[in-house]
Amino acid sequence: MTDTHDDGMARPKGRVLIVAGSDSGGGAGIQADIKAVTVLGGYAMTAIAALTAQNTEGVFGIHAVPPEFVRQQMTLVLDDIGADVVKTGMLLNAGIIEVVAQELAARAHGVPLVVDPVMVAKGGAGLLADDAVEALRTLLIPHAALVTPNVPEAELLSGRTIETEDDMRAAGEAILALGPNAVLVKGGHRPGSVVNDVLLTREQAITITGPRFDTIHTHGTGCTLASAIATGLAQGLTLHGACERARRFVEEAIRTAPRLGRGHGPLNHLWVLPRQA
Repeated sequence: MTDTHDDGMARPKGRVLIVAGSDSGGGAGIQADIKAVTVLGGYAMTAIAALTAQNTEGVFGIHAVPPEFVRQQMTLVLDDIGADVVKTGMLLNAGIIEVVAQELAARAHGVPLVVDPVMVAKGGAGLLADDAVEALRTLLIPHAALVTPNVPEAELLSGRTIETEDDMRAAGEAILALGPNAVLVKGGHRPGSVVNDVLLTREQAITITGPRFDTIHTHGTGCTLASAIATGLAQGLTLHGACERARRFVEEAIRTAPRLGRGHGPLNHLWVLPRQA
């Protein structure tokens, strides 16, 4: 979804500020976020909260960006360009989360916030310090338009064990009680030939269903999905519409994954673009 001007050239529609970590392998994090926002016609801006040394085989090093530098990135972008939606990903520690919350309150009051509570990498590496979980629960999640946990993240945030779809709903309701407007509990970690995500608001619960692909090339699915949803919201889609479009975008990106690397490979974010000769 882009705007087309009188000169026939496409222009981005929807400003999305992403506050997250960098993935040197390009499959997840800031890199996946930028790809998703851009190919869906939005304008991506970033405040990098952490640097990682990683590839498809795992995360081998993490370096936290000083909180005040995260603040400076956000301040300069929001004061100059502004944002229609803010999306957070890997924030690493409580100090960074505190600064992000302060800047959002000061410079993005009323701007919808999509919180992807990134806690564990695809290969199992921890991406959120122990002291940061409570900061996430109390400082960011209560102000979110949408929180997008996978099953392990939903279990940690809700304090509940998830084995069934009913458990997903109960965990989502517990997270909803923290204050966000909506919660999307992603079911990719559960077994089965289909993947069910549960979107909960205070009015209803909707199950979004799609196929499961037999592949290990799923690195960056959570980041991509949350950024795709954020782009949809920035472009004026309804919450359900943004979630549905994002889900279909991710499904096709998994199905057509380029199979790069020796481990969990990245998605094909470019499938929506015209094929090059």
